[in-house]
Amino acid sequence: MTVLEGTRVRLRPLVPADYPSVFAWYNDPETIAPFDRFSVDTFDEFSQAVTAAAEDPASLAPRFAVERKDEGRVVGAVGHYRAHPVLEYTDVWYVLGDRAARGQGLGRESVRLLIDHLFATSAVERVGATCDTENVASYRLVEGLGFRHEGTLRSALFHHGRWHDVRVYGVTRAEWAAKAPRG
Repeated sequence: MTVLEGTRVRLRPLVPADYPSVFAWYNDPETIAPFDRFSVDTFDEFSQAVTAAAEDPASLAPRFAVERKDEGRVVGAVGHYRAHPVLEYTDVWYVLGDRAARGQGLGRESVRLLIDHLFATSAVERVGATCDTENVASYRLVEGLGFRHEGTLRSALFHHGRWHDVRVYGVTRAEWAAKAPRG
């Protein structure tokens, strides 16, 4: 069981006790839906997806719970997935479902830990992220970690009854090592 320790957060595999909170965030239109599509799965489907994620590189299910070290409380989740069937890169995603935990740098620390882990444990040469163009906090997070804005996919994501543009970001292994982003 991989556990990643940061200064203020711990990334650890989700356990069944975490599922109700994370499932609720996934299905809360105030948490996920403003900037991404969301679908209301059943709790059983969600639980099965989390359990199967370790064996499926394309899974969008959470890979790690984001736990505040000072409180031992889960405040979010992060994940990664093989984003394309031919191109060889991995995308990361992140959500702080606990609104009180936002704006404190916990998301940034969590994503940094995840990217450190991906580069340390896999042969991936590029880690990417996509952000709805309206999700300023999300793209500022990855920009602050040294990701480059590589372009914008127009009308690439449909949610809330309309098409949204998506900003595409990436950082290579060499860029990550050279910038040594921390904090």
